[in-house]
Amino acid sequence: MITIQTKEIMGLPFLEVVKPELKQTAAPLVVFYHGWTGCKEEVLGQALEIAKHNIRVLLPDALYHGDRQDGQVESHQLEFWQIVVNSVKEFPQLVQAYQEADLVTPKQIGVAGMSMGGITTNAIFTLYPWVDAAVCLEGTPQLMKFAHYLIENLPGDLNLDPAYIEEQISRLAVLDLSQQAKKIAGRPLHFWHGTADSTIPFEVTWDFYQDVKAFSYGRNVTFTAKQGGVHKIKHETMVEMGQKFAEYFGK
Repeated sequence: MITIQTKEIMGLPFLEVVKPELKQTAAPLVVFYHGWTGCKEEVLGQALEIAKHNIRVLLPDALYHGDRQDGQVESHQLEFWQIVVNSVKEFPQLVQAYQEADLVTPKQIGVAGMSMGGITTNAIFTLYPWVDAAVCLEGTPQLMKFAHYLIENLPGDLNLDPAYIEEQISRLAVLDLSQQAKKIAGRPLHFWHGTADSTIPFEVTWDFYQDVKAFSYGRNVTFTAKQGGVHKIKHETMVEMGQKFAEYFGK
């Protein structure tokens, strides 16, 4: 049996998913982030596959999503990166609240996510060296490269100043793992990506993996490439993710 409880910290709504016997005791902690236009309830399947390995999982709603929705999510398309950055800023607040309650075992803090949540995962992994492991599902660590891809594929003519676009994208450098790959520092980082993904192109993530896997700092970076896979997560991928965290945290 696994319990699911709705909680809130500093105005941030989230679900806690954990076995009942671990609710009041220290356990490994994983924060999982949903994708664009999604919500915390939609990724319960992913959380359950992690939680079954005696790991506490938190599922926050991203800004403008789920319980934090402000009009149609699609109307915030140009705020995509603001949403990611906001989740990165909120991550330590969630972790600290559980640490202060003595509910996190030392050196067992993980982050994961799918699509936009996978991008968020990589940004968090880049910025916070105290994150011990991460799993990215159909996201990418190459934030700046993907930002250019998004701009090039926006519908219609927004008549945006190219200099302004470059200035805004350059601000993502601090969160772009491909710009500072040594920050991996040997930590476990797993990617899953479908080769036919047209939302976040497979090559954007695969090229990063090829670049870092031969270096000592990337020795624990792994990749599952799903031949013909599109931008959709199936149960087998959730199971693999749960097994990865079980391996990382010795569960």
